[in-house]
Amino acid sequence: MALKEILVVDDEMGIRELLSEILFDEGYRVHLAESAAQARAFRQEHKPDLVLLDIWMPEMDGLALLKEWSADKKLTMPVIMMSGHGTIETAMEAVKVGATAFLEKPIALQKLLLTISQAIQAPVMVEPLMVETMENEPAEVEYAELNSFLSLPLREAHERFDRIYFKHQIQKENGNVARVAEISGIERTHLYRKLKQLGMKLEKKV
Repeated sequence: MALKEILVVDDEMGIRELLSEILFDEGYRVHLAESAAQARAFRQEHKPDLVLLDIWMPEMDGLALLKEWSADKKLTMPVIMMSGHGTIETAMEAVKVGATAFLEKPIALQKLLLTISQAIQAPVMVEPLMVETMENEPAEVEYAELNSFLSLPLREAHERFDRIYFKHQIQKENGNVARVAEISGIERTHLYRKLKQLGMKLEKKV
């Protein structure tokens, strides 16, 4: 069986070399790029089985490259975004564009290898999946976003979903605590405690 090919895109030489050594030892064929321009050129000629793409790079960041690949129909392989300064908003934007998962630096070895293994095994879907909500109303769910959650430990996936859920409700209700509590079915005092546990701030509005 042919070796799976991974493209590592990161402007830091130390990280490229470290990831190259780790992945080579795991039986992957590794290609390196130190910029979005090099990664773009490589993708023009090859289709790797997976891309590890750093977000913060000079000249053109990884998110911009991801959007370019998506627009050009070249996002036909799983892409795992990496960042040492990532936020939930950045991670969700990357996933919505088409990233399979998001890893924060420094990346734990076990988590890195598990995420790569799951991403390579999962099919890459360009079109969104149609799923049924509990109310039997159709709702579009990006496969990459779903796969990102499935690659996480249950507790971490639950916390990430909670942050997304409450951020959506807070924005929709313009910060109205009473409405968010009513919609979510959580008593207001417990809601404040929940948001504090999630690291979210909410201005108290009546």
